[in-house]
Amino acid sequence: MDRNFISEEKKNPEVDIILPNYNKSKFIEEAINSVINQTYKNWKMYIVDDYSNDNSWSIIKKFSNLKNMNQIRLKKNMGPSFCRNYAMRISNSKYISFIDSDDTWDCLKLEKQINFMEKNNLDFTYTDYVPFFQTKEEKIFKQKTSLKDRFDFNSFIKNSSINTTTMVIRRSILGTHRFKKIRLMEDYLFKCQLMKKNNVARKLNENLATYRILTVSRSSQRIRNIFWLWHINKNYNDLNFFKNLLSIICISINSIKKYGFK
Repeated sequence: MDRNFISEEKKNPEVDIILPNYNKSKFIEEAINSVINQTYKNWKMYIVDDYSNDNSWSIIKKFSNLKNMNQIRLKKNMGPSFCRNYAMRISNSKYISFIDSDDTWDCLKLEKQINFMEKNNLDFTYTDYVPFFQTKEEKIFKQKTSLKDRFDFNSFIKNSSINTTTMVIRRSILGTHRFKKIRLMEDYLFKCQLMKKNNVARKLNENLATYRILTVSRSSQRIRNIFWLWHINKNYNDLNFFKNLLSIICISINSIKKYGFK
């Protein structure tokens, strides 16, 4: 193998990008293009379409000529956990990153975040982001987040502010951890599981993504989210009644600070 290639691979390790999609044809092209436009080029993308019944698949197939783009269409709807787990199983890069089909990245995200991780030998990182609400064609942007510089398990269950779209993890910490097939908040549980193994998440202090909140999305269902937060904390995180209650209160307050009462 060419020595220059080995040197370049070590300098710019490969990153797997996992994008699950279900009926987000209005937004998915923007998400994909935000990856294609990255200044960091050593990546592979795994788009898993969860048997969408809109025209998502025809949009996804427009990018089939790109060698570093892998498109998988499921034969029935399996949920976001299955989509992410499937992509993780068939991918093999040093780093794993995630983007949702209605979010976008800044063009410098991977370059800055991978360099940050390589320079500081980090296993789990995230960034700040700009959330916005969308109703039909109207977009209401909130202020960018100003998240804590680090999270461990005890701090994360009181402030679950790490957005999956901003997250990059080193494959070596993944182990047997996968996204559980639960109805809501599977990404919260996934991060909790990683942190329970003494993995600390560190922030790159940059605003490098946008996070779209649709009025009909799962993220807008506050009451259901609180129920599932309680369920996950009790049955998976082993929190007693008082720790669970504190977790819900703190996470709710932090959510209101980020997004308001909308």
